[in-house]
Amino acid sequence: MTADVGAALPQYAVGNKIGSGGMGVVFEGVHRSLGRAVAIKRLVAGDPDVNVRFDREARVLASLDHPHIVPVYDYVQTGQDNLLVMEKLDGGTVYSRFHGAGLTGEQSCAIALAMLAGLHAAHQAGVLHLDVKPKNLLFTSAGVMKVADFGIAQVVSEGATLVTHGGEVLGTPAYIAPEQAMGNPLTPAADIYAAGTVLYELLSGDLPFDRTRGAVSMMRQRVFTDPRPLSGIPAPLSTVVMRSLARDPAERYRDAEAFAVDVAGAATAVFGPGWLDRAGVPVHLAPRVLTAITRQSRPDAPTVATPPIRGAAPEPTRTFDPHALKGMRPARDLLRTAPSPLWPGLVAALALVVMAVLPFLAAPTVDHPTTLRDVTVNGQDVSGPVTVDLSEPVAITGAPPSFTLNAAGIPLGSVEAGEPGPLLRWLVGGAVTGEITEDGRVQAFTVLTRQHPMASAMGAGSLLLALFALAYIESLARALRRGHRRPAAPVAAVPLGALLGASVWMLVSALTVREPVAAYGIGAAAAGAVAAAALVLATAWAARRR
Repeated sequence: MTADVGAALPQYAVGNKIGSGGMGVVFEGVHRSLGRAVAIKRLVAGDPDVNVRFDREARVLASLDHPHIVPVYDYVQTGQDNLLVMEKLDGGTVYSRFHGAGLTGEQSCAIALAMLAGLHAAHQAGVLHLDVKPKNLLFTSAGVMKVADFGIAQVVSEGATLVTHGGEVLGTPAYIAPEQAMGNPLTPAADIYAAGTVLYELLSGDLPFDRTRGAVSMMRQRVFTDPRPLSGIPAPLSTVVMRSLARDPAERYRDAEAFAVDVAGAATAVFGPGWLDRAGVPVHLAPRVLTAITRQSRPDAPTVATPPIRGAAPEPTRTFDPHALKGMRPARDLLRTAPSPLWPGLVAALALVVMAVLPFLAAPTVDHPTTLRDVTVNGQDVSGPVTVDLSEPVAITGAPPSFTLNAAGIPLGSVEAGEPGPLLRWLVGGAVTGEITEDGRVQAFTVLTRQHPMASAMGAGSLLLALFALAYIESLARALRRGHRRPAAPVAAVPLGALLGASVWMLVSALTVREPVAAYGIGAAAAGAVAAAALVLATAWAARRR
């Protein structure tokens, strides 16, 4: 492999392999004429389209000239190889320092300013990094921090995070932005998110999301959940970092320099004047950033010294496998954007119409067969509807001195002749079914009550139950709209929808004085269950698509 690289770059003496990363293998080298030490990154593509993009992007990378960007000296493309010749930095990486002796808060903020300065310069040149992480932040022997591997992730993926069929991510899923994980169009906001993640980790010692799961799960966390709050860090600094980690790119900083300005001001407010000198990390400051530091500095402000913070766990980065490129596909194919919420929304709307209309389709009374003759209640023949006032005594002739009341087969209580129904008057409203039993024969008849339906449990109680079910359905939908994952939400909505449908049916029956019929109640409950489940499903899909 070294011989192949040397043959492609005869002006360089190629040495040993000194590293590997998510994008390729790195060799040390020396320019034969200039004696300049270089690092040669070998990127294997093979795909002609990828090679064309490498060639186009390498020309832009070579034009970047900034104190905090690793310069590209040369670029060569062979049949299978794409070779980038860059400055060789011997001071180690931010990752090695962070997981070694550790970094103080002042040093972390200084590194962040250098990182953001390099990113801003690249963004102004139209280059995105898309793989910002501690291993791509390198130090010179003089301690100057520089950002390496600009644009390589974008070249390979052309704006999308690529994932193998096995679920591995080309790059580092622990630092990528939600829109990058979804394969959506990318802007400098993606690099700002990654830079904020790096600063979060350097200040706290851990990442804002669980790093113990697989790549796809890590990306899902960024797409569907908010990062953990940055605890233990003073508010001025933690507020700045958390803003850079907003899921919506529009809510992050408009550019890397604006992020750096707030980091500089917050660090001065937290660590006191002179913090950048104490950090010992040389930083080339833009005028706006320098102004932010001096504006916050106060001679009487206390000086705060922070102990070094060390990394809590290894970086979840995989070694790049060139052969995996043929199996790459956009991450959105694995995360799989939810289907359109249109169809479940239409189903929900139709089911709601059925639930609301069905109770009105029932006849006011039910035709009951005559099994007992010459039976009256308050002088009214039971062969037709009978009107009673349950707050007054009831007279029954031609039958035993009592009858029972039910609504669609649900027992409500019994009425005794000559006695008022003190409880039934508050329970029953509208129309119900009465039953008189004599010698094993049952005579059913329609009972119309004089009580106002809303003064009874059938009216007011049904309304309260409907509101209760509606409130719980809305709480499920609200949680989904806020990005919480509730896989069982549509199932949980079914009984709530059924309760809503049954309550609406009973309420309408009571208010319109219709004798309740079980078939209509079951139909309304079924329509309510379908409407609730479809509505919650549509909400979940809409939230996932956002």
